[in-house]
Amino acid sequence: MWRHVCEPRLKSLVSTLAIILLVIGAVLALLFCGGLLYTTRRRRRNQSSDTRHIAEADRALERARAADRGWDRARLDRVAQEGLAAQRPNVSYGELQLVLVDDRPGVSEDRAHLLATSDEGDTRIVLRRRGDDWEVESLG
Repeated sequence: MWRHVCEPRLKSLVSTLAIILLVIGAVLALLFCGGLLYTTRRRRRNQSSDTRHIAEADRALERARAADRGWDRARLDRVAQEGLAAQRPNVSYGELQLVLVDDRPGVSEDRAHLLATSDEGDTRIVLRRRGDDWEVESLG
């Protein structure tokens, strides 16, 4: 007798509980997917900005480091421009950016990496120190 009376109530309770759990699970799944989508979009949007800011900070640090070591930026630019004009006379380059100061022990091992931009792309110029002057080690 108890069995017939309890069965409908139990089935009703289980199905109501199952529906509530399914709704809660669906809401949590939607929140998770929305958060994942938002994070992915934000990361893509900020990635280029972050890369640009890091590159600017690196260049500023290299300029400060070069100035602190007594390296004359005007001399580095002049030697780089002369090297570009000698090896690639038909290409017009814009601004030269100091991207790396390789300050090794002693002066003869010092290197400066500059980046020249043109319509044809970027060109890296590596300068090496010879005594008090600089010369082009590689262009590429």
